Order: sequence, then C-alpha cells, then structure tokens
Amino acid sequence: MQELKDRIVQEGRVLPGNIIKVDGFLNHRIDTELMEHIAEEFGRYFNMDEVTMILTAEASGIALSAIVAQHFKKPMIFAKKAKSDNIEGGLYQSDIFSYTYKKKVTLLVSREWISSSDKVLIIDDFMANGEAMRGLCDIVEKAGATLVGIGCAVEKGFQGGGDRLRAAGVNLKSLAIIESAEPGNIVFRED
Repeated sequence: MQELKDRIVQEGRVLPGNIIKVDGFLNHRIDTELMEHIAEEFGRYFNMDEVTMILTAEASGIALSAIVAQHFKKPMIFAKKAKSDNIEGGLYQSDIFSYTYKKKVTLLVSREWISSSDKVLIIDDFMANGEAMRGLCDIVEKAGATLVGIGCAVEKGFQGGGDRLRAAGVNLKSLAIIESAEPGNIVFRED
C-alpha cells in the first residue's frame, strides 16, 4: 500500500535495536483517515462477507481493528494481556513472548465472545517476530473457530515472523513489509 509506505518513509524513525517508530500516525497518535484506507485495502484482500469477527491484541492493535470492524460492520474483540475482575467464566489463553516488552505475556479472551461458529480475521498494526499473531491464532484454534486470515499494517520482514506464519499456511496480508531499516533508509519488500 503505497500511501502507508510513504508515511513510514516520511514520518517513521528507526531507533537503536531495530525499533521502527510509527507512533505519529499508526499506534499512538492515530490518523483515522489513513486507518480507513487501510481498512479498505484489507477489504480488497479478504472476503469480508465471510468474516464474523475481528480479533486483535491489546493495546496498539485496537485502534486499527476497531476502524476495520466499524468499516465492515463486524464485531471486534481484543485479547487482554492481564486478567481483570470483569472477565467472567472460562478463558482462552495463549502465552507469548512480547518483543516490545521483552517478557512473557499471556493473551486472554473470554470464552463468551468467541465460538466454533466464528470466522475470524486477525488485524494488527505491527508485526515483528509474530508472537502476538501466533498467540491469537492459538486462541482461534482453541475456540474451534475458523481463521480467515491475518491483516497487518506494517511487518518487519527481516525478523521472520510473517514468513513463519506464511510457511505454516496462514493467509497473511501485510500492507508494508520492511526488509531492512537504518536511520534515513527504509527498504520495503517488493509486492
């Protein structure tokens, strides 16, 4: 998606440790018009008529997922990273290693909100090692639901998470795959 790639080049920053900072438009300060365009792009790739639910992980994936869900009039649920008192009944859970926080995290979804009849599209803003996506796929599988695919705005291709998911047969569409990144030089994988 050229519009997204242009924004990454213009406004993104590469920080030490291969951190790619896109928080000025994607995951801290949100450009809702860009998010709408991303939603439309996912609609060109995925059959949204078959999707019954949008799933993401808290926190930075929530904004994009909510806009995609609103655009296609689908319910959206996010996996929590901490158990709270307001989750009743059983939980689906999956342990992942968070690249962002450098620690183990448990993703939690109430059994009340996902079932074997659901056809789930996972949406997220950013993928590095693919651990959050793997964990969300695990939850979909534990629920007996059908995974339609994963839509990701930005993927760090050089970290291999997306390639591992694709090799496992997951229908993954990333709109901007960064092949390499150095300050002042971001290189995208060819479509």
